[in-house]
Amino acid sequence: MEQKDYISTFTVKATPHDVYDAITRVTEWWTENTEGKSTAVDDVFTVTFGDIHRTTQRIAEAKPGQRAVWHVTKCYLNFVKDTAEWEGTDIVFEIAPTKAGTRMTMTHVGLAGLECIDDCSKGWDYYIGSSLRKLISTGKGQPDASKSKKSKLK
Repeated sequence: MEQKDYISTFTVKATPHDVYDAITRVTEWWTENTEGKSTAVDDVFTVTFGDIHRTTQRIAEAKPGQRAVWHVTKCYLNFVKDTAEWEGTDIVFEIAPTKAGTRMTMTHVGLAGLECIDDCSKGWDYYIGSSLRKLISTGKGQPDASKSKKSKLK
């Protein structure tokens, strides 16, 4: 059976605007080793996890409280044959109010069929399902804090 794109969904007691705001604060849930801006259309930011993972995303869509789309423009993954396999993929965040709070669904479109899907899915499970969710729910996420360099995210 063909593996599907990565999808993670959760509901939190927060407003859609608060959820969107947390998503844009990449250094607080994904990695502190981030350079660039991650809030408006055409902003570009790069995340680095030591010499293992480095990707650059361009904000393709930014609708506060509703939707954000990050288009991966550059990629280096040292644990797969095609080290640039994320290039051209999209990371899509859909936000919707519900009776229970706000539902956030993140889909990494294009991850299907890539060599990294198992390892990348485990990473996303942690950073989306745990760290981002905690940032929204408690005000404190659990980003990677490797000391390879300081964040320059603005």
